[in-house]
Formats: sequence, C-alpha cells, structure tokens
Amino acid sequence: MKIEARDKTRTDQFDYELPPELIAQEPLIERDSSRLLVLNRRDGQLEHSSFKILPGYLDEGDLLILNNTRVFPARFIGKRRDTGGRIEILLLRRLEDARWEVLCSPGKRALPGTELIFGDGALSARVLEKTEPGGRVIVFSAKEPLNDVLHKLGQVPLPPYIKKQLDDHERYQTVYASNEGSAAAPTAGLHFTPALFKELEERGIKTAALTLHIGVGTFRPVKDDYIEDHIMHSECYELSASVAHKINSTKEKGKRIVAVGTTCCRVLETLSDENGAIREGQGETKLFIYPGYRFKTVDALITNFHLPRSTLLMLISAFAGREDTLKAYNIAVEERYRFFSFGDSMLIV
Repeated sequence: MKIEARDKTRTDQFDYELPPELIAQEPLIERDSSRLLVLNRRDGQLEHSSFKILPGYLDEGDLLILNNTRVFPARFIGKRRDTGGRIEILLLRRLEDARWEVLCSPGKRALPGTELIFGDGALSARVLEKTEPGGRVIVFSAKEPLNDVLHKLGQVPLPPYIKKQLDDHERYQTVYASNEGSAAAPTAGLHFTPALFKELEERGIKTAALTLHIGVGTFRPVKDDYIEDHIMHSECYELSASVAHKINSTKEKGKRIVAVGTTCCRVLETLSDENGAIREGQGETKLFIYPGYRFKTVDALITNFHLPRSTLLMLISAFAGREDTLKAYNIAVEERYRFFSFGDSMLIV
C-alpha cells in the first residue's frame, strides 16, 4: 500500500547540530575509559557515567549479545592500466571466488572493461559491471593465492569522518573480533576489555555472539525527504542454534537481552517471532528500524553516538523515542561527549 506524504516521517526530524571537533579522531588509550550516557527509556531520565562501571547497570542473568565480525583489509589503492590514473576500491562482499562487489573512486573512471593494477602488478582486476547502488562488480587475478595477496595489499578502511591515520589498526577491531568480513567495525563493542568481561562473568552476566558483516552503507545518511522512501542496504548475518537457545532461555527466565550495538539489534529483530523467541539462521537482512517499530527481543541497548539523518540514529529513536533520543544527543553535545566510531557510549535501558 502506498504511503501518502502526510503520513510519512520527514528525515530532517533526525537532524542535530554537531560541532566538528566532537568527532573523535582516535581511540582513547584505554578502551573502557570512555564516558557512558545512560538513558532510561521509560521516563527519559539521563545519567552521566563511565563505561568501566557498565556491569553495575546490569543484573545477574542478563545476556549481552556481541557481534564477532572482524574488519577485512578492504581498501586498495591502485591505478588504471590504460592511463595510470589513481583509483581506489573498497571491497563490499565476495560474490564467488575472485568476483567481488566493490565501490570505486572515482567511479566514473571505472567503466565495465577497465583494467586495474595494484601493488606493482601483484594483483589486477577487471571491472565487469555496474551495480544498482552505484558500485561495481570486479574479478581479481593474482600471481599468488588471492586471499594472501588481498591481506598483504589491503588496508583496514576507516570511516570517512576519521581523517587521522591509525597507528594500530587493531584499535578498530573489538577484542573479540573473530569472523572476518566487515567493511566497518561494530563500534559499540570497541569499549570492551578482557578485564571488563571478567567482571561481567563474576557478576553472573552472560555473553553470546552472532555475526553481522557490516557494509559501508551504514555510514550513508538518508537522502530521501521521508524515511519511508529510503532503501535499506543489505548485510549478511549468522546466528547459531546454541545462541538462539541461550537467548530464548534468558527470556523465559525474565532476564534481559542486551544488544551490544545496532548491528546485533538488527539481527535479533530479524530472527525473532512476534513473542520475541529467536530462531537460528543465516542470510541477509535489509530490516530498517525506525520509530513505530515494535521491538520483540531486545530489552536494552549499548551503542555509540551516530551521525545525523542516519539509519542508526533512526533505530535508536525507535528504541528510546525520538524526542528523548535527540534530547540526549543535544545534552551530549553540551557536555562535550566524543561522537561516532571512536567516541563515547550510551546505554539505553
């Protein structure tokens, strides 16, 4: 059924003013030393805290769901074989064997048939076709095993709003990252440390992991005038039968499911039934969560501060309410919180 404009939600309702200097350009020395803004979604009350004391806000028997994806060295800088002109590609997903879906910059120089060279010829590629979202399908060829060459020549991609080079690229990985395949990190998890996990365990707070490989579409603001017109990007996920059982058992005991990040939230809500029970599964999700959505499984959410007009901010607004979310963001700006990937954190309960 077509939605009339008068019944739609304007994208500019999810805008806010952010001074550029509040965009964190590097991680803190200690992962868990970030600030934590706690938002109670029942009454809109806020509390300024520290991520180090996160366990104190959780109860024995609560279950934290983590995204164990690992960022792939997906950024490659090369040149066109015919002109020698510089070109950059970002791997989005492997289609089969040597065929990949990628983003090219400048895209207008990467027409079908264009030959690309990387690493003095150790790796080459040919553009096969354009994709609907504006990307390309390419096929690689290498002088050594392809995966070895990709890892040797590739760079870990940082979000476009981070201008400073990262000395240690492991700081753009969670300490529990294990399943490689993301073009971006699940940043809500960057604050966790082994010591914090030990304290959670000692308090009887449990953890489990799923996988969602994050695409660069996560950084793209919604450009449509109305959010209902936005076409959500697709991302691959996997959740095992054992984790599904652990989640369902936790719910049955009346304990909370705490999603660490919007990525976990999307997978859980994708695989939940109307009663909040989770099934195992793997596939792709295009679930777009915005105000009006009824959450079925997630009871609490740990998340960073997100870009204006982003689908991530819309998800947070659906969970906590748009007015309370934007109030919290404006207060975070006033209190000089650090924003985005390497920034501070929120706990919404």
